[in-house]
Amino acid sequence: MNAYKVIDEKNWDRAVHCAAFRDCAEPMFCVTFELDVTNFLRRVREEKLSFTLATVYAAATCANAVEAFRYRFLDGQVVLYEKIDTSFTWLGEGAELFKVVNVPLEGTMSEFVSRAAQQANEQKEYFTGRSASDVFLFSALPWIPYTHISHTNAGKRDNAAPLFDWGKYTERSGKVAMPFSVQAHHSFVDGLHVGKLYDALQKYLNEF
Repeated sequence: MNAYKVIDEKNWDRAVHCAAFRDCAEPMFCVTFELDVTNFLRRVREEKLSFTLATVYAAATCANAVEAFRYRFLDGQVVLYEKIDTSFTWLGEGAELFKVVNVPLEGTMSEFVSRAAQQANEQKEYFTGRSASDVFLFSALPWIPYTHISHTNAGKRDNAAPLFDWGKYTERSGKVAMPFSVQAHHSFVDGLHVGKLYDALQKYLNEF
């Protein structure tokens, strides 16, 4: 588990907002937007990287930079992790049943992609246990250029791990656009924070 600090909720400026959403029947909200992946796709192909794993690395890196995405509920308390790692779905070649693979966010993109691909291909189990709280969840839907997505709900309202999805990218007027979704717990994340992630991620993709 990554290092974290326990938040003193009595002296936390978000305490009222956190409490307002914590007991909602559905405290998670989801936003879908388009990303311009023209440059990113070209560079990933040039470097012969997995687009899926490169996207996991890019999104996790940018989400870690927005503090709101690193808050969690842990043992009834609010905590702020120093770093969040990755947990992604993976379909092996010819497979129709996905695995959930957990890989620490470490090293350069190429190092992460290489390590994640090896671990994903070597893992035999579909699930290796309950996901830790200090992960971002990722799932690609490269078959569908969707405009909206929703997720199953286990009813655990203190499960605050954000989910990130993306769909099939399409070319329009010389640009490549891709739908990208962010599902986050409203106790910690507002639209403002999703906007910060969008700006950071688009900048990363443009400059990669």
